[in-house]
Amino acid sequence: MKKIEAIIRPFKLDEVKEALNGAGVMAMTVSEVQGSGGEPVRTDRYRGLEYRVDLRPRIKVEVVVEDYRADQVSCIITEAARTGYPGAGVIFVSSLEDSIRIRTGEHGEAAV
Repeated sequence: MKKIEAIIRPFKLDEVKEALNGAGVMAMTVSEVQGSGGEPVRTDRYRGLEYRVDLRPRIKVEVVVEDYRADQVSCIITEAARTGYPGAGVIFVSSLEDSIRIRTGEHGEAAV
């Protein structure tokens, strides 16, 4: 099994969800996160005070798929989340040793 974590821009979430659902990936975890990366640091003003904006709001989408689907799902997320600008996001793919469904006690791919 592979765990795919995608850090994307918030306005791309609906497109990513629809693309994943269209490919049969229904189970996912979505979290609001903050991060820094390819975008330049900018400064803003609030009530006359200047401050640095180096952490930007992002969405983290996590899915677990069978090994053979990892490349396909990564490509689907890449296409749906692409903006063409710095800071569009990043995808991490890692191996999972096991998963356990709490309700039934099933292990491995049966639990996904």
